[in-house]
Order: sequence, then C-alpha cells, then structure tokens
Amino acid sequence: MNRAVDVSVDAMIEDLRALVEVESPSHDIEALTASAHVVAAVVERRLGGRAVLVDSEVGPHVHWSGGGRPRVLVLGHHDTVFPLGTLRRRPFRAEGGYATGPGVFDMLGGLVQAVHGLASLDDLSGVELLVTADEEVGSPCSRALIEERARACGAVLVVEGAADGGALKTGRKGCGTFRVAIRGRASHAGLEPAAGVNALIEAAHQVLDIASLSRPALGTTVTPTVASAGTVANTVPAEATVVVDVRVESVDEKKRVESAFAVLEPHLAGAGLTVRGGIGRPPMPESASVELFALAQALLPGIEGRSVGGGSDGNFTAAIGVPTLDGLGAVGGGAHADHEYVVIDAMTERADLIAGLVHARQQA
Repeated sequence: MNRAVDVSVDAMIEDLRALVEVESPSHDIEALTASAHVVAAVVERRLGGRAVLVDSEVGPHVHWSGGGRPRVLVLGHHDTVFPLGTLRRRPFRAEGGYATGPGVFDMLGGLVQAVHGLASLDDLSGVELLVTADEEVGSPCSRALIEERARACGAVLVVEGAADGGALKTGRKGCGTFRVAIRGRASHAGLEPAAGVNALIEAAHQVLDIASLSRPALGTTVTPTVASAGTVANTVPAEATVVVDVRVESVDEKKRVESAFAVLEPHLAGAGLTVRGGIGRPPMPESASVELFALAQALLPGIEGRSVGGGSDGNFTAAIGVPTLDGLGAVGGGAHADHEYVVIDAMTERADLIAGLVHARQQA
C-alpha cells in the first residue's frame, strides 16, 4: 500500500475539534446545514476534489467521490443526539489521552479517522464517502441514497464507533419503534367511574401482551419504554399511549413481531387501539461482514468482531446484500451520554485500518 502522507494525530484532533464545535442535532436544519459545510470543508482540504452537499428534508448529506469505477463506500453521519447548547456545558477537550465533547464517539471521531485514513493513500479512485444528516432518527431521507451508493460500490465500511475493547461490529440487530394509541371514554372517577372506559387500564393490559412478545433466546427484545395517560386525578382517562422499542436478530422474527403488533386487540369493551411504527432497520446478519472482517483481521491481527444490539445505516446496506463491516470508527465509549469519549492513542491505528481496507477493495 503506497502512502501519500502519514496519518497525523494532531491533524485529526484539529479536524475533530472543528466538527464538534459546530453542533449538529438531528432535525435542526440550520445547524445541520452549518455542520455539512464544515464536513465538506474538512473533506476537501484533506482529500481534494469537491464534496457535494445533497439537500434533503432533514438537512444536507455530504457526498465525495475519488472518481473512477466505484469500489468501496465509506459511510458515516454528521447528525448527533445532543441539543444546541450542549457544547457550552461540555466543550471539546483533548487531554489525558482522551477527546471529549458532544458527538466525539458517535460518530465524529470515526468520520475524522476515515478522512485521514483516506488522505494517507496515494490513489483514491473508486472510493466514495457519504456522510448523512439523519442517521440518529432512522435515516428516513438518506436511506435510498445510501442503498443506491452501496449497490454501486459493492462494499461498505461503516465508521460508527467501535464495540467494547475496540472490536468491530460484524452483526447488528434490526430495530424499530412502535407507538400504541389507546382510546377510552372519560367519566367522573368518583361519581360514575363505570360509565367510562379506562384507557390506562387498557394500556396496562397491552403492556403485558406486548412484553410477552420478547424471545430472548432468539435475540428478540420487545420493551415498552414510555407510557402516558390521563389528564386530572378525578377523571377516568380517555386516552393513553405506549411506546415500544423492538430489537430482532432475524428477518423471521421481524415478521413475527410486526404481525403481532398488527393484530393487537383491546381487552376492555369500548376501548380502541391504533398501532403505528415498525422495525425500520432490518437485521444486519454476520454473514454480511465475513469477507471484509477477514481482510480486517489480516491487516490488524487479533482484532475481534462482535454482534451488537444497536442499529446503524449498515443494517440497510447489509439487508440488500452488499458486504458491510461496521464499528470501524473511534475506540471509546459513552455514546449518547455526557461521558462520551474517544481514545486518542487508538486513532492512528483505526485510520490505518480504514486505509488498508480501502486499498484491499481497490485491488480486488
């Protein structure tokens, strides 16, 4: 593998600071537009060429191509889960061996490592980089573009944060959210409680029915997570809502759970149900990563692979049959939390791994 330049930790920290210090919460189009311009500037400065901003309803995605026949797609996102103002409370820092700040691990650190890994190669033909603006909210506006570029390139390297201990993510569960809206009938809780239909009691029945859909032995978890009901203490509640998180390891389980939600029935006479949602990210089977993980093991002997519960855009690319390897981003932890961090000493090794995988795909 011929190198144009060596990977510089100081340069990576410089670019990571630039990305973190332009906050980019999902759904905030103004913030995401500013973030996309900074991402594009970093990409163009390090890789040359032109990074194209692809407008969408949720904010701009950033797409860059090294030209030639597409051979590999490096995939990431620039939206984060942190609201505007988080940076004031938790500013970017790089000290004591760690980089901290909103979005460093999920997934700005991985994005920076990918750019610098690519910049170390003297030939970037066949390489594409796609940085989306809506991954944290399920990728509703970027999915079609992701799948299009994945099919064109034939292999996908996802630079989401590594699993515990720096392991790569060789499989992911499919994941989704359901919202069950319950309709009852209000009445005075003291004068005529029997005249009402208690949506909260119906919700309690539904929570038990829904939780029973879990199949832990098959990797399926169905977890009611948020519930609300009622208005005031002396009124039988006429409405309730239950939100449910679902994770599945197989397409068969996806179908079973979705079918079960579709046929939920009320227990109380006069109650009604409306179910919305689904398992938006299909499972990423470990078979999708076999080829690329073998390359990673040859490049970095001893690196481990792990199947994890969280989803990413790699779920989409794997589901359409494109070889996909995930978790190639930063080594660290605390995703979506105040203690989010990146291990600085691991950044060069991960950038080199990206470079090596890209080079291997170029030669394939």
